[in-house]
Amino acid sequence: MGINKELLAILACPRCKGELILTPTEDGLICERCRLLYEIRDDIPVMLIEEAKPIP
Repeated sequence: MGINKELLAILACPRCKGELILTPTEDGLICERCRLLYEIRDDIPVMLIEEAKPIP
């Protein structure tokens, strides 16, 4: 099903409030400024800074 495009348009990184980009596989959201990946689980973005994965 994937994430709702309207929801994606209003989401922002909880750390820097910057733009998020959907991963090509649509299983996460990337903040390029913070270099963090927020996973999408069961079509729900997990927007907790503590749960974000650092991107090398």
